[in-house]
Amino acid sequence: MAQTYTIGTLARRTGVHLETIRYYQRRGLVGEPARPPGGIRRYTEDHVQRLRFIRHAQELGFSLDEIGELLKLEDGAHCRQARALGEKKLADVRKKLADLQRIESALAALVDRCGTVKGRVRCPLIASLQAAA
Repeated sequence: MAQTYTIGTLARRTGVHLETIRYYQRRGLVGEPARPPGGIRRYTEDHVQRLRFIRHAQELGFSLDEIGELLKLEDGAHCRQARALGEKKLADVRKKLADLQRIESALAALVDRCGTVKGRVRCPLIASLQAAA
């Protein structure tokens, strides 16, 4: 007989909080096994794999809605559609990186200017932030 787990054991095995598992179930990302009469639900290795998939996808920056779309395509027959989702996410990540690099450059310049100001002159960092407000 295949190994089964209580929800608490499932949470420990996957590193996903128990309430998070229930939330994923409400969202339809993880199936909820039937409760036998007078018993407790038993989760399988498939549930473990599904939760690990969700965690890994989140680590890559996918939202739960995007993960839901990927899970609908998980049979392997929809690789083109999964690739399109991945390409969209990659473009989003690249845009965020470009934005962060722009912010880093602007902030570094302001911090450098703070080090060159002497006397009772306004702080360039604070003055810049006030001017932008």
